[in-house]
Amino acid sequence: MDTEKVLLDIMTRALNAKMDLSDFSSIKENKDLDVFPVKYKFSGIFIVLASILWMYRDEFLLDQCLVAMPDELAKAFRPPIDCDFCVGKKEVIRAFDLSPDVFENNFAYEGGPLIVIDAMNNWTAPEVFDYWYFRKTYREAKKKRSILNCQFFPYKSGLRNLFEAFDMPEERVAQKQGTDPWYFGWSNCNHEIAKILRKHYSSPYFLPKSSENNAIDWIFMGVPGKGAHLHVDNVRLPSWQAQLKGTKEWILAPPPECYYRCFSFSTIVKPGEIIVLDTNRWYHQTNVLPGEVSITIGAEYD
Repeated sequence: MDTEKVLLDIMTRALNAKMDLSDFSSIKENKDLDVFPVKYKFSGIFIVLASILWMYRDEFLLDQCLVAMPDELAKAFRPPIDCDFCVGKKEVIRAFDLSPDVFENNFAYEGGPLIVIDAMNNWTAPEVFDYWYFRKTYREAKKKRSILNCQFFPYKSGLRNLFEAFDMPEERVAQKQGTDPWYFGWSNCNHEIAKILRKHYSSPYFLPKSSENNAIDWIFMGVPGKGAHLHVDNVRLPSWQAQLKGTKEWILAPPPECYYRCFSFSTIVKPGEIIVLDTNRWYHQTNVLPGEVSITIGAEYD
């Protein structure tokens, strides 16, 4: 077996963010790949760096000067983490009537995943939030320029910013035949908008009393068949994400240094459920399942 070719194939797929988790299993089951020779390790590192530099050459260069390092390259130099957070975990714990003390002592900082099934009982967001509500709210905002400063994730939808996302033709919003599917996310860093949206939801009841919710919330919305590619986040804290509408599959995988000690698995988050996860440690991918448009909202917590 040509070990170097296998390694290159897997790295290439990973860099394209289209990795099938079965690739990990195929390596794990192959005894020839248990220990890579030193020369392959160094050639693998070179291949990764060279590929990233080529893929992101336009982002790297400005007037012939090196000005920035994309997140993907920063993650390549990410220091190894302790694998205790994922050892022995093969499925998601589901809980209800979870007191803040129990959550803090047993779940809050363990990395997750945890799903709480009764945390939106007093929220109006599941009934109020939809594409048209967000469209109207953002179009009526007074300080529109500041909204463009909020982070926006197009997820290969072809949309360049939030106003473009809320200016899609009705046919595309409704996914009429011949229109492109869509999925995107954004932060509500605009205080005017955040105040309006937060009338319809609050911090989950199970968060510790001493916990302070992050000032910025995240919203993700999209049609069945779409979602986020396999990735790991670069944020400060663990987070919660509430599934307001639609059903979403989460595929979770340990970081590379934990692969031989931990498992990859998936779980389904249904409307009315909140998933708690340290997305800085778990690699995760999401898929919107058939049915309603998926709308989720979440935030970090300390």
